[in-house]
Amino acid sequence: MPDRQAVIDLLNRLTDPVTGGGLMDGGKVKGLVVAEDRAGFVLEVDQAEVACYAPLRDQAEAALKALPGITRVSVILTAETTSAPARRTAGLSKEAVDQGRPKAPVPTDRPDHVRRVIAVGSGKGGVGKSTVAVNLAAALSQRGLRVGLLDADVHGPSLPTMLGISGKPDYVDGKMEPHRAHGLAAMSVGLLTGASDAMVWRGPMASQALTQMLTQTRWGTEAEPLDVLVVDLPPGTGDVHLSLIQKTPLDGAIIVTTPQEVALADARRARALFGKVGTPVLGLVQTMSGDIFGTDGGPAEAGRLGIPLLADIPLDAAVRRAGDSGTPLLIDVAEGEVAEAFASLAKAVAAALTLKA
Repeated sequence: MPDRQAVIDLLNRLTDPVTGGGLMDGGKVKGLVVAEDRAGFVLEVDQAEVACYAPLRDQAEAALKALPGITRVSVILTAETTSAPARRTAGLSKEAVDQGRPKAPVPTDRPDHVRRVIAVGSGKGGVGKSTVAVNLAAALSQRGLRVGLLDADVHGPSLPTMLGISGKPDYVDGKMEPHRAHGLAAMSVGLLTGASDAMVWRGPMASQALTQMLTQTRWGTEAEPLDVLVVDLPPGTGDVHLSLIQKTPLDGAIIVTTPQEVALADARRARALFGKVGTPVLGLVQTMSGDIFGTDGGPAEAGRLGIPLLADIPLDAAVRRAGDSGTPLLIDVAEGEVAEAFASLAKAVAAALTLKA
């Protein structure tokens, strides 16, 4: 186990370019994680300071990698706007600061070499959203498509467990190489941190992490572009959702819900979010259908919302076993009601997005 104090001491030996003191003492290191064989943190600076802190981020990564026992390092540089106290101190208005400083680059297009991007979301956690995202991706891959899967739940990443992958991704020419598992290209913040680490990040930090994974991952190449990138959104309708929608045009969204009213109410909120930003909703997927939770809620809600019911996934222990084992259900179970439901879902999505192998 790396020594946390040793990491702190090392960071303080690096000079903060603004304060002139140690980096850790400067207060810009957020969410420091030291666990097992890895270390990482978010370097949160003002947008006007991005250029001068970029070399320091690289220095910090190199220094951490040189520490005994640490083989995986992640330092994320995130920018926030100039604070109100700082503006007052300088005697400037926010508008004057915005006009006078260099702008941090903000991606406004889909990732390089990706033909389609779709999001799988829900207004509520625990409804099987990640299960749907993983098995939809696997089913699309089985149709002969090149498929990527991005785990955008920066606070509760489940993709590493559900795909049986671990370890920090390699960097090649400034971009991260996604993990390859079960025919899928996969990326998750859970690959950058320890399995049990708590990501204590505020909204802008989480959004920046998502943006970096989305745009700085080598999803495809010019010769072999990705046919579709499936993004597993976190629960709710917050900062991460808005960051993705604002910075990457989505070709469609899928809403996941269970039959219960408490989940359906949150599904309506997700539908409202996508509607407000102009993202086409491909349809609704009902999960955990059966005697325990009921069967009619999802189909009725799809009718009320005016969207198709894309799939009705029954409550089945095989789904849980597949998620825990690190292998998508469709890989081990090619037949049966659940497998057929996911295959039908992939067929409907492929048709809606005009995806062809």
